[in-house]
Amino acid sequence: MRQPHNLQWWLLVFVALAVVSVWPPSDDKSLAAKFVNWAVDPRDELPVLPDPLALGQGDNPDAVYVHDLQTQQYDALYLKGGWTRKRLELKVAGDPFNPATERQVLTGIAIATTFIAWRLGGRRS
Repeated sequence: MRQPHNLQWWLLVFVALAVVSVWPPSDDKSLAAKFVNWAVDPRDELPVLPDPLALGQGDNPDAVYVHDLQTQQYDALYLKGGWTRKRLELKVAGDPFNPATERQVLTGIAIATTFIAWRLGGRRS
């Protein structure tokens, strides 16, 4: 049996690492999405837009104050625009596609890459 050449190994390693980093788990974000979330705010200093107040929390003035303060901090940074706005959006960004569709596409890419690497080896003789 023939051993893969250097180009074939690098192609397979690169695609395998890409598939592993982009593969979405069943109930969370992919490693690539988590890395982007961390990269735009490594010290966790940017605020996140809070969820709407839960039913019944509107009567609690302290909860309303905290919620409004978080919303004001977020809105003040969001209105700055530019890179700050993009960082706020990327901090909470998830995977761009449905996980099931993404898995199917990644599997197809991995299989196609294997066949391409195999064909590259056949042309060298």
